[in-house]
Amino acid sequence: MFFSRVRSTTTATFSSMKRGFSSSAASESNRISISFVAKSAVVCGVAGVGLAAIVPDDAFSGLMPKGAEAFNLIENGMHAPHQDWDHKPWNKTFDHQSIRRGYQVYREVCAACHSMSLVSWRNLVGVSHTEAEVKEMAAEYEYEDGPDDQGNMFKRPGKLSDRFPAAYPNEEAARAANGGAYPPDLSCIVKARHGEEDYIFALLLGYTEPPAGISIREGLHFNRYFPGGAISMARSLYDEVVDYEDGTPNNASQLAKDVTTFLTWASYPEHDERKKLGMKAIALSATLFVLSIWYKRFKWAPIKTRQIVYKPPQVRDV
Repeated sequence: MFFSRVRSTTTATFSSMKRGFSSSAASESNRISISFVAKSAVVCGVAGVGLAAIVPDDAFSGLMPKGAEAFNLIENGMHAPHQDWDHKPWNKTFDHQSIRRGYQVYREVCAACHSMSLVSWRNLVGVSHTEAEVKEMAAEYEYEDGPDDQGNMFKRPGKLSDRFPAAYPNEEAARAANGGAYPPDLSCIVKARHGEEDYIFALLLGYTEPPAGISIREGLHFNRYFPGGAISMARSLYDEVVDYEDGTPNNASQLAKDVTTFLTWASYPEHDERKKLGMKAIALSATLFVLSIWYKRFKWAPIKTRQIVYKPPQVRDV
């Protein structure tokens, strides 16, 4: 009995010493690793600063791919500044009065060159105009229809199902009338441009004189937001170029803001309905989430608070 007790005590002592040695060895290994990483970081940092100060900036320019070249203002255009649009917050819709004014700007200024072949007259009903107003505006244009009973094509007044009239009969006619440049269709122009409405707004007001050292070919105009800097479209928005029906100040900035809002609506006609549907989905999901928590607590509370006691059976002495 005595020797077995001494043996167990000695074994326990050796085990504790072994654990102490292993823990001290592990801590020493960790300390060495951390020291090595810290020294490597310091050396790499010093070497990087030294190379940055010695090597010229263009030493490796030939090794860089073409797409990684520095940003060029003239070739890519200036970045359009962000504007605080009324429809950008999650709980805001389009300013429909601005859409109405923007359509007026488009009709009186932009429609002479730019078409909107994907927008129908009926799309304006309930958005910016009443049905009677849209029917009256559509009837001002003539559309080719037919054939009639005699097999001939005929002209008729426009109706709600017709698309906006095209500025030119075909692309060749559009290029011939604009010095070889083709005015893009504005139906989805906001969605098709980087920066979206910010870019369109900046482009409409971004006309300036070309900076020193830059020459613009005759027939082109300098716009710092247009890629390349030279744009065929001349500036078309000036103060008081359009008379608003509702008496809104008609300076150039207001005109650009309204027509940009109209073009944004044309690119995203589902914007308002999408936000309304999203708010309904959030409200419904929140309600179902609260009900699910209540149902979970109602079903599981008795089970979680239940106490189970085990009573072993009594063994009778035989």
